[in-house]
Amino acid sequence: MDISRAEQRILHLLAQGGRIELIRDDHRKITEIKLITREGWLFSGLDMITFRKLKRKRAIASRRGQPYAVTRRGLELVRSQLDNR
Repeated sequence: MDISRAEQRILHLLAQGGRIELIRDDHRKITEIKLITREGWLFSGLDMITFRKLKRKRAIASRRGQPYAVTRRGLELVRSQLDNR
């Protein structure tokens, strides 16, 4: 299964130690998605559609209420790149 370039970039950031945090409203509906890199920078290339695609492909998951991180399946989907571009 191939993944898009945007999904590839997000999985690379997560594989390097990043995390996805969800901001919810009072009714538990997702209002904002933040992808934070391992350096603490905010990555703006993640939207709700891409988040749902990665979740549907089981490339990301949340364990025990923690922020979303890459899964073993996500690591298999991401292609290794020497210079991370």
